[in-house]
Amino acid sequence: MSGITPTQLTLRHLRALGYTAAVVEHWNAFTRTRHDLFGFIDVIAVKGAETLAVQTTSATNVSSRVRKIGDSPNIGAIREAGWGIVVHGWAKKSNRWTLHRCVDCS
Repeated sequence: MSGITPTQLTLRHLRALGYTAAVVEHWNAFTRTRHDLFGFIDVIAVKGAETLAVQTTSATNVSSRVRKIGDSPNIGAIREAGWGIVVHGWAKKSNRWTLHRCVDCS
């Protein structure tokens, strides 16, 4: 994915839906790796009483991200807190980025 990142696409999408959204993953320059919040959250979005944890990726990587979430030792706590958990899979169709898959892992 060149140019715009899946994270930027997700932020734009969620904000258009009325969510307040922020990136919660961070870059570790020492190890040269990205670290997701609680091991699987790239973006947190809130709207009213709803909190949504989002893992964002390309459409071809959605299945691996769903497995990553299911394997996380923190998934139980996030579900118990009542947060929604989704994976956004982005794909380019007719030269335009679209949310190709949105998988609910709540």
